[in-house]
Amino acid sequence: MAIRTALWKVGENPTSLSASSLVKEQLLEDMIVRAPALLSEEWMLIGRQEDTGFGGRIDLLAIAPDASLVLVELKRDRTPREVVAQAIDYAGWVEGLKSEDVRGIYERFAHGRTLADDFRARFGVSLDEGTLNQNHQIVIVAESLDDSTERIINYLNARGISINVLCFQVFAHEGGQLLGRTWLIDPVQSQINAAQLDRAREPWNGEFYCSFGHDKERNWEDARELGFISGGGGSWYSKTLHLLGPGDRVWVKVPGQGFVGVGRVSGRARPIAEFTVGGRPIREMAKRSRFHVGFDDDLERCEYFVPVEWIETVAIEQAVQEVGMFGNQNTICKPTTPKWRSTVERLKQTFTKAST
Repeated sequence: MAIRTALWKVGENPTSLSASSLVKEQLLEDMIVRAPALLSEEWMLIGRQEDTGFGGRIDLLAIAPDASLVLVELKRDRTPREVVAQAIDYAGWVEGLKSEDVRGIYERFAHGRTLADDFRARFGVSLDEGTLNQNHQIVIVAESLDDSTERIINYLNARGISINVLCFQVFAHEGGQLLGRTWLIDPVQSQINAAQLDRAREPWNGEFYCSFGHDKERNWEDARELGFISGGGGSWYSKTLHLLGPGDRVWVKVPGQGFVGVGRVSGRARPIAEFTVGGRPIREMAKRSRFHVGFDDDLERCEYFVPVEWIETVAIEQAVQEVGMFGNQNTICKPTTPKWRSTVERLKQTFTKAST
C-alpha cells in the first residue's frame, strides 16, 4: 500500500494538520546537506551532485559506519518509478568506484578536509581501505510512493538488491511547515541486506562474524572474562545483534587488530538495563568498560549484549590477522563471500578447539 503519513495536534479536540508542499524541491536537498540527520543519524554525507560520466549526476552520496556507500536520489520532477530506474543506473557507477575515487568525491564535497580524518571523527574508528565501498545501498527520497513502485522495491530487495524508500511529507502548522519522515523498509534491514551483498556470492557457511569495538566504550578483556559480545551508541551498531540466537557460532574480530575469539551464543540480545552476569548487573561486573554512560534508558543508543560461551579466545596482543582475511564493520553479519569461507578455514588452524 502507498506510504502516507497523517499528523494530529494533541488536545481535547484533536485537529489534523493539512498537507502542504515545499516551495522548491531543491530546498529538501539543501536541508539534508545542512542537517544530514534528516536523512539518517547513522550516515555521513560525502558527495553532492557528482557527475557519473554518462550524462547524469547523483543527488547525494553518503557513507555508513562500515564504509559501505549509500546512493541517494531525490524525486524532483520524476515519478518514483523513474527515480528507481535512474538510481539503479547510477548504482552501477557507484559499484565501480575505487578508494581513490571515493576520496576524491569527498574532497570536492568538503574542501580542505580528508575522508579518513572526518570518518574517524564521525564514527570513532579508522577508515579501513579494504572495506571502503565493499557494498552499497540505494535510497529513493520522495513525497509519496505508489503501489507499483512499492512492488518493484520489494521485488528487488527479495533478490538481493538493497534499495529503500524514504518518504518526506510536509504539513502546514501555525504559519510554518513541519516535515515528517517515513521509511518503507526498516533501515537496519537494508543495512543487513547491503552487508550480505558480494560480487562473488556463495551460500552462507553458517558462521557469523562480529566486529567488536575495543575502545573507550567497551573492552575485549571484559567480554572475554564475562562471556558476551556487545554494541551500542546507535541502532546501526546494536540492532544487528538481534540476528544471533542460541546455538549460533560467532567469530569475533577487533577492528585494526584481528580475530580474537570464537564462541557459541547462549541467549538473545538484551539492552544493558536487562543484562546480568551471575545475577549481577553488567555495569557492576565489567570494570574496564563505559558502555555509553548516560544512555541506559535510551533503547536506541544504549549498549546491547549477547551472552556467549567461549570456545577459544586470545588477548588483543595475540589477535590473528593475515593479508586477505575477511573484514567488515557491521557489529554482526552473515558473510556470503568466498573470502569469509577461506578466513574461517584459516582461523581454525589457530583456534584449534573450533575445528572439532
